Amino acid sequence: MFPKILAAYNLNTDDCTIAPFGSGLINHTWKIRCNDEQYILQCINIAVFKSPQAIADNLLALQKYLHATTPGYLFPTPLSTSDNTYLVIDDGRYYRLLPFVKNSHSVDVATEPSQAFEAARQFGKFSRLLNDFDASQLKYTLPDFHNLSLRAQQFQSALKHADQERLNIASTEIEAIKNYQDITQTYVDITKNATIPLRVIHHDTKINNVLFDADDKGLCVIDLDTVMPGYYISDAGDMMRTYLSPANEEEQELDKVCIREDYLKAIHDGYMSEMRDVLTPAEKALFYYSGKFMIYMQAMRFLTDYLNNDIYYHTTYPGQNLKRAQNQLRLLSELMKTYQRLGVDTQ
Repeated sequence: MFPKILAAYNLNTDDCTIAPFGSGLINHTWKIRCNDEQYILQCINIAVFKSPQAIADNLLALQKYLHATTPGYLFPTPLSTSDNTYLVIDDGRYYRLLPFVKNSHSVDVATEPSQAFEAARQFGKFSRLLNDFDASQLKYTLPDFHNLSLRAQQFQSALKHADQERLNIASTEIEAIKNYQDITQTYVDITKNATIPLRVIHHDTKINNVLFDADDKGLCVIDLDTVMPGYYISDAGDMMRTYLSPANEEEQELDKVCIREDYLKAIHDGYMSEMRDVLTPAEKALFYYSGKFMIYMQAMRFLTDYLNNDIYYHTTYPGQNLKRAQNQLRLLSELMKTYQRLGVDTQ
């Protein structure tokens, strides 16, 4: 496998060391060292991303734009092969080679508010620099990824077809999802509001999709497969969903799921330091709603999969998707309490 792929980039495996790299759950990733150069090799998961070429086309379009408008911006994108393509196909699998950003590191969990600030600033900067790029030029690499209306429809379908035992076991969580239906209605209103534009959005703003320097200052955003048109609430909301609690979505002890208010402030201040003058007034009014939006949607998706007999998310023990849904519903409840305490208007 490796000799053919690396040969496409005029690299010889005899000169290289290859080792698995990172903690990503979607694509397979390796770090390549060839003489004095370092690279990242990825195999794109076509079970998730049906059109690798769409990803390559999107990144090339953004690369050309940023090179013309902000040539100094660090935007790690796939390298071209000797045939001037950006993908290598081997045995039905799609591979790409990226430059390794020297003197950088990533973190899997935000342990300091300053990290949350830096990550939020980097995601905000990414969208700000692409504010004048026509987002409609981009292809949807994951259609309907954050379409809450669709997720609500899928939940209703699951309720109709789930077996009675699972409906009974999940009755409390089902009722909780129903009680938060106003979050879906707000999303519907957003899609009809012409003053809330589609932008170039990352869509996967976990903190390990930001590279930091030795001083923990943000360098750039990475893992760009999900970059496509979207509403900025996806990026702001996913940061809140994944940074605010010290416990992640797999935590089974729900009393550990809580909101760190200083991280909420850090996300807001970091993101707005880049996007404050870009967002419309209608968009700014949705900042805190974005947290509700993303957490609620993820809770609904976990519960839907549980009712569908766990056909989408990988599970390692019985009832895991239900426990994940309980986790996210707890996070949503804690966020709502925090908003109430802070007097935040969330639409």
